[in-house]
Amino acid sequence: MGRNLQNGGRFRPVDLARGHGLSTQAVRNYEAAGILPDADRTPHGYRTYTALHAQALHAFLALVPGHGHQTATSIMQAVNRGATEQALRIIDESHAQLLDDRRTLQAVEAALRDLDPVPRERGDTFVGPLSRRLGIRPATLRKWERAGLVRPRRDPGTGYRVYGAADVRDALLAHQLRRGGYLLEQIAPLIAQVRSAGGVAPLESMLHDWRSRLSARGRAMLAGAAALDAYLDCRTAPPSAEPSVTA
Repeated sequence: MGRNLQNGGRFRPVDLARGHGLSTQAVRNYEAAGILPDADRTPHGYRTYTALHAQALHAFLALVPGHGHQTATSIMQAVNRGATEQALRIIDESHAQLLDDRRTLQAVEAALRDLDPVPRERGDTFVGPLSRRLGIRPATLRKWERAGLVRPRRDPGTGYRVYGAADVRDALLAHQLRRGGYLLEQIAPLIAQVRSAGGVAPLESMLHDWRSRLSARGRAMLAGAAALDAYLDCRTAPPSAEPSVTA
């Protein structure tokens, strides 16, 4: 939606801030960070912004929900210094991360399908082989044990940790959930529920929430792409063509 411009196409910092529900300091910070192009200055040294700045701010705020604050900042910084190809590469990498997160969710769902019954393996395993299988450090497995994610028994003769089939299952599940962004304190009760319930039903609501969050990120990326495309058009428009401001 178009917004009336102040002072013949010029915005004061307060105008730009109010139009996006921000403080004037936030607008100044965004400019200092390279998220917005440098402001013009009046003869008295006051900042003035144009519709281009308003479109840049709108693009940044639209990018944040899908890509996160840090990545959205990097995208805008690249665009504002004329490195559009770098900005597009950053966007591609962010999309690749979303795709990887979707694959992680699928892997978790596949792992859960195999949880019941616990498969029998030939013999038990120890910290070293299991950590190599998961691609993590032995110290991480010990940290998971302290958090209650795995419960290996101790060999009575050597005192070494021994991981049975159920322990390996729990470690695999914990590894997948950690890749999905879940904290140890969130994972521990889920694994405990799986142990006590003897199945994966307690995790269904979590998986549904995870899928919903990934879908929301994908939609937000689409909205961010549209806003960024409008900003790129503004940057390449001839000076005589006054860009419209998207709300």
